[in-house]
Amino acid sequence: MIIQSISLLDQLDKDINTFSMRVREWYGYHFPELVKIVNDNATYCRLAQFIGNRKELNEEKLETLEELTMDGAKAKAILDASRSSMGMDISAIDLINIESFSSRVVSLSEYRQSLHTYLRSKMSQVAPSLSALIGEAVGARLIAHAGSLTNLAKYPASTVQILGAEKALFRALKTRGNTPKYGLIFHSTFIGRAAAKNKGRISRYLANKCSIASRIDCFSEVPTSVFGEKLREQVEERLSFYETGEIPRKNLDVMKEAMVQAEEAAVEIAKKLEKQEKKRLKKEKKRLAAIALLSSENSSSTPEECEETGEKPKKKKKQRPQEVPQENGMEDPPTAVSKPKKKKSFSKEELVSSDLEETVTSTGFPKRKKSLPKEEPASDPEEAANSVPKKKKKLSPKEEPISSGPEDPVSLKSSSTKKKKKLKKTSQEN
Repeated sequence: MIIQSISLLDQLDKDINTFSMRVREWYGYHFPELVKIVNDNATYCRLAQFIGNRKELNEEKLETLEELTMDGAKAKAILDASRSSMGMDISAIDLINIESFSSRVVSLSEYRQSLHTYLRSKMSQVAPSLSALIGEAVGARLIAHAGSLTNLAKYPASTVQILGAEKALFRALKTRGNTPKYGLIFHSTFIGRAAAKNKGRISRYLANKCSIASRIDCFSEVPTSVFGEKLREQVEERLSFYETGEIPRKNLDVMKEAMVQAEEAAVEIAKKLEKQEKKRLKKEKKRLAAIALLSSENSSSTPEECEETGEKPKKKKKQRPQEVPQENGMEDPPTAVSKPKKKKSFSKEELVSSDLEETVTSTGFPKRKKSLPKEEPASDPEEAANSVPKKKKKLSPKEEPISSGPEDPVSLKSSSTKKKKKLKKTSQEN
């Protein structure tokens, strides 16, 4: 995140500079005197967006001009210059295009400021000691050039000193000239404040402290800016020593003080982390309780729906068998019980037997003891064969009722054949 944000910051700086120069040239045709009065790019774009046509600028807009320029003298000078300007007249369409482009440049400059604040917060979390020593921008550039904070911590101090000046280094080695004294750390304030003869010495000392700070940030469990502040104090003391000759403190004493302060800072940070963790756990419990309530409500509502849906088909099943016989009146549906069918069948058989008896009595033949309903239940042929001869045994030829002549010999033959078949079956079973 730090590498991407610092590279985007550098790109935004270049783009804002080129776009603001474009606005200066474009709006300078109409109001050329504004370029000499206002030097800041973002302020110039805001003024170009606000003023528009210089002929419409009057004393009523002087207060807003003071707010934009943050200077009353500059606002008065802009108002005076607009009255006696040498610029050309401009159409409304051109003004609209200039205002839209200047508004985009202003939005880019505002985004650049917000990105810078994001980078500062990120550097205070990842590398607090390094950012306290040389600043957020220079520290982020060192991390981006090394590739990561771990790689920067692995570099020796001599590599950190010339990091970013590789071209000058290899050119000096090739031509056997003087090697560069500093690279990216030149952008820190310490080297600029040192005298010309002490720039190399202070850059070497600063590179040593940067390597120590990067290692502390990389391998410490609790990140604190205490060591970075103490290292910065040491660099300040070294600068004053080069200028005035005042002897600085020893490194051992400074590090002892830093260790005591770092322990106290670590305890405070641990307490803050515990509080944050407790707050997070409370929020998590509340969220889980809300989810449990919702799930319980859903579960309680679903069985009621299931009971409602289960009761409806039961009612329909009870109503169907009652409705069908009323509509049809003749036969039951296939799902009906088989008892009423038997009753109907028995009633038909009784009717048939009654009809037969009436015909027998009318013709004068004697009644027979056999009835149709008793013969139907015999399903197996063996039972039918067994049942017939038993009846014949009980009845002797003398006791049999008188019947017509041709029927007697046929009945005797059939009884003899059935006896023979029964004897064969019994012999086979034995």
